[in-house]
Amino acid sequence: MKDLSNLDKVLDAVMSLPLEQQEMLIQILKNRLAEARRHEIAKDAKDSITEFKSGVYKAQTAEEAIQELREYLNS
Repeated sequence: MKDLSNLDKVLDAVMSLPLEQQEMLIQILKNRLAEARRHEIAKDAKDSITEFKSGVYKAQTAEEAIQELREYLNS
C-alpha cells in the first residue's frame, strides 16, 4: 500500500510540472527503460552463450528447434 501512495505522490508532483517538462520526463523514462531492456537482453544472451559452451544446451537445426517448441506448446 505504501508503494501506491508513493506512486500517487510522484504522479501528483509530475502533474504539477509544466507540460513541456512532463513530456521531457516521459522521454527520459522511455529512454531509461529501453536501456534497461537492452542490458537485460545482453545479460540473457551472455548467460545463454555461457550455458551453451558448458553443455547445458545443444546445437539444433531450425527444424529441430521448431519441433521442440511445438511439442512444448502442445503439452
